[in-house]
Amino acid sequence: MNLTRISLVALLTVVVLYMGVRVFAASQPIPQVGQTAPTFTLPSQEGANISLNQYRGKWVVLYFYPKDMTSGCTIEAKNFQRDMAKFDAVNAVVLGVSVDTVKSHQEFCTKDGLHFKLLADPDKKVVAQYGSLGDYMGFKIAKRNTFLINPEGKIVKEWIGVDPSHHSEEVLAAIKELQKSNTQAELRDDTRP
Repeated sequence: MNLTRISLVALLTVVVLYMGVRVFAASQPIPQVGQTAPTFTLPSQEGANISLNQYRGKWVVLYFYPKDMTSGCTIEAKNFQRDMAKFDAVNAVVLGVSVDTVKSHQEFCTKDGLHFKLLADPDKKVVAQYGSLGDYMGFKIAKRNTFLINPEGKIVKEWIGVDPSHHSEEVLAAIKELQKSNTQAELRDDTRP
């Protein structure tokens, strides 16, 4: 009887600790609109280190996705690739981040003809920094979240739980709308006495 009681207490302790870790992991803060985007440096599929700071002066589409070469992630990446000339036209770069390795990113890019930067975060530090670390059947993966960062390095829009099928178009529309609003605000400022 004593052994059963000790086993039950031990089991409950393990369950409580496990749930506490899961709750902690799920409650990571997501950076907010208006906040300076957390900086980072990660390796790309080419093996070169890419820093968020090197894109100051450009719009940055920082998107997190669960796994290379899966259906939703492939649709999302191919749509971004399809629209790359449109992103270039609005002075924007696209950076994809997952917890996959550089080698996995290389295979994904080769297989699907992707030429924008995919960044490897196998240590899950940047994914967690952006409140985008999720749990899928016991595996830690990136949640499908996107952050739009303006040329000054501030987060100006975010999408949480993205639908990959039309996400590229909605990000482009948001950039154009924000650029239009900024231009109109600058014109108003120029006409004031």
